[in-house]
Amino acid sequence: MNKTKIAKLSTLPNRKEKFYSLPELKKQGIADVSRLPICLRIILESLLRNHDGKNITDEHIQNLASYNANNPSKKEIPFIVSRVILQDFTGVPLIVDLAAMRDAARKKGIDLKKIEPQVPVDLVIDHSIQVDFAKSPEALQKNIEKEFERNCERYSFLKWGEQAFKSLRIIPPGVGIVHQVNLEYLSPGIFCEEEICYPDSLVGTDSHTTMINGLGVVGWGVGGIEAEAAMLGLPVTFRTPKVVGVHLKGTLPNISTATDLALRITEILRQHNVVGKFVEFYGKGVEQLNLPDRATIANMAPEYGATMGFFPIDKATTAYLQETGRNKEQIHLFKEYYQAQELWGIPEKREIDYSEIVELDLNSVLPSVAGPKRPQDRILVNELKPTFHKLLNTPENEGGFTKPSQVKKETSIQDGSIVIAAITSCTNTSNPGVMLSAGLLARNANQRGLKIPYFVKSSLAPGSRVVTKYLESSGLQKELDQLGFHTVGYGCTTCIGNSGPLDKEIEETITKNQIIVASVLSGNRNFEARIHPKIRANFLMSPPLVIAYALAGRIDIDFEKEPICTDKNKQAVFLKDIWASKEEIQKLSASHLKAENYRQLYRQTNDFTSQWQEISSSKGKNYHWRETSTYIQSPPFFELEKPKGNILKARLLALFGDSLTTDHISPAGAIAEESPAGKYLSENKISPKDFNSYGSRRGNDRIMTRGTFANVRIRNLLIKEMGGKTLYFGENEQEEKITSIYEAAQKYAKNSTPLIIIGGKDYGMGSSRDWAAKGTRLLGIRAVIAQSFERIHRSNLIGMGVLPLTFSKPSDYEKIQVKGNEIFNITGIANINPNQNAILEIQNENKTKEIPLTIRLETQLEIDCYLEGGILPYILKQYQN
Repeated sequence: MNKTKIAKLSTLPNRKEKFYSLPELKKQGIADVSRLPICLRIILESLLRNHDGKNITDEHIQNLASYNANNPSKKEIPFIVSRVILQDFTGVPLIVDLAAMRDAARKKGIDLKKIEPQVPVDLVIDHSIQVDFAKSPEALQKNIEKEFERNCERYSFLKWGEQAFKSLRIIPPGVGIVHQVNLEYLSPGIFCEEEICYPDSLVGTDSHTTMINGLGVVGWGVGGIEAEAAMLGLPVTFRTPKVVGVHLKGTLPNISTATDLALRITEILRQHNVVGKFVEFYGKGVEQLNLPDRATIANMAPEYGATMGFFPIDKATTAYLQETGRNKEQIHLFKEYYQAQELWGIPEKREIDYSEIVELDLNSVLPSVAGPKRPQDRILVNELKPTFHKLLNTPENEGGFTKPSQVKKETSIQDGSIVIAAITSCTNTSNPGVMLSAGLLARNANQRGLKIPYFVKSSLAPGSRVVTKYLESSGLQKELDQLGFHTVGYGCTTCIGNSGPLDKEIEETITKNQIIVASVLSGNRNFEARIHPKIRANFLMSPPLVIAYALAGRIDIDFEKEPICTDKNKQAVFLKDIWASKEEIQKLSASHLKAENYRQLYRQTNDFTSQWQEISSSKGKNYHWRETSTYIQSPPFFELEKPKGNILKARLLALFGDSLTTDHISPAGAIAEESPAGKYLSENKISPKDFNSYGSRRGNDRIMTRGTFANVRIRNLLIKEMGGKTLYFGENEQEEKITSIYEAAQKYAKNSTPLIIIGGKDYGMGSSRDWAAKGTRLLGIRAVIAQSFERIHRSNLIGMGVLPLTFSKPSDYEKIQVKGNEIFNITGIANINPNQNAILEIQNENKTKEIPLTIRLETQLEIDCYLEGGILPYILKQYQN
């Protein structure tokens, strides 16, 4: 086959624009793709368009075009995306890596112009705002001032990047959350270059990039390392996935929200096990969902474990493009393109061949929350009180909160008291329905004279300025303000741990009395210690429920049987008394959601913060590093040794159980003064009050490496105490002591001792944190052995030259039974093929135990990247050749 045959250019009806036609494949006798899942057809179009006989071959196209849903090919798919999107926490280290690559290229005599993104790249600064100030009209301005005070150096670096890399666009602080900005503004829906049209597609350095799937755009979260490869023109390579079709029927009940539906879908799909699979929604029920509702569900794809949560394109898609002020001509082109490609409309039952099918009747969805530690653990609102009380008496290793002793609490704060209530996260703030519902509930509460207890830190972080616009024009912002939900910033706040400090007295009360307090938030993540280190019970829910629980001041309340509180007339107020009707929400939406608001506000992205305009930056193609900087340093990734065959005489740095998340592994949240990172900052004359967060310092490997595996809630099974510590054994076991994982790794490095990690099921689940892999590599860890890996983290480990392996028999994990003083060898990896076998040898007291392993390198590109020491040196080598 040649490109002309397999990728015929057709012309759009009544237009001059052309496209690589999917229907032509059937006409040419290559394959009938009409029963192929829609998301795979969009990827197939990319293969057709980018077919070059080298990176993308006839075989790649034929394999995907003849997709077998029941038994997908094990061949790799090389997907070239249309663009890349970044947020600043993950984006800063990525630009740091590109700057370091330019330095390495200059040393090797490589043309610096080659170190340039080959596709458009947008970086939205949204992860640096923290809720230092709340419950006041001045909170927004004070938080912004604090943000720039802390992050001026990072922002200056990003301004350098925007002038150094012509394909990089920076969306400044104070505009909104990356995924909501992407949904409302950045996504063009369709590209057209040199009169050739093709779909928008992307990868992003945040796992919730999947939110754009609600718009019919193929995209998902990857590590920063994979994103760099995509930026530099390499395909994003992945195994042909199974596609799970989720058939929706019925209509949501009036009492239920899109959040309730998203939590129900998360629960169902986690139970079904969609990890590593694509999910595609279809059926009449999908047609009942507007675009923001679809985006809410798509946003939570990482929570239900899927690579994507894709919604096909229909009239709701074009309606949303119109409502958000997109160009009318672009919308017409968008519709005509997808119709010509026979990709228009929501598939009906039995029209598509899916690998597996899950059924859900929307009528069955009831008001819910999720928690207290995982987003898939859904609890019906009317069952939350007994569930929480049961958890108080459940052992910690079973997900509960059993405490070492019961302390009498002579305080108004008790077990179950809510100390943080946050309307936050693009998951819900992008959805006008639930935001207007929250505003109406606040209005109704104010009319009854209800107040939030003093100990609840309440906040509102809209996902874009558009939210504030329609809340203000509808009169609901003042209602939220009156209740204490003042706007605190436009960015990711509580959901990523940027919740800021609690009142000092409240924090001391919690610590002194060992109280199991709670947070409620409209987010997507609630892993333990993520929201705030003092809060162990964290519950996800819709924005109106956040306000309802904030008013109650406690999580253990049955809203059906108990009043929230009493009003100014001493009358009991139940939730049903202040809950907003769907009719009123729809009326407000029609009146206050205007396309011109979107157009106007997104034209002003550089005008919202004067501080951004005042920041200066250096110029030129190479960055001028400052040795004294504690924010930005040139990383040593191009100086590390490449893997050298078998791993011999290694030590076990840590042994972990199931569900170790990237939040546990990667540095996140506040930097403790007594931690290795805190000591480093103190040694560099940085006051503890200026430590800032790990996220803000991701551009400095010296800090991030010290913070890897340092989470206060991490449990290394080699020792009894919790936290980022381990057993260190000196030469000949002369020295044995408990020390920080970082300090142990440094000591082992002096003797050139290779290190390994062993974990249980779902190792690395959670966000696509590239520093979870970068820090692993810089600690000297050569391999990670687990029962199973979350997709993104496995890929990121490979991208850093760390070997991922799984037990050939998952039950062999139970056979480890080590003390920590053993010597480990991993053999059979001198010559690697995809998914080949290896052996783990454990030596102790002249005894050797052998356990079979499987190497989790699944494609030739992954093998090549691993052997080169990671994707960055691999890419540089391609330019050198």
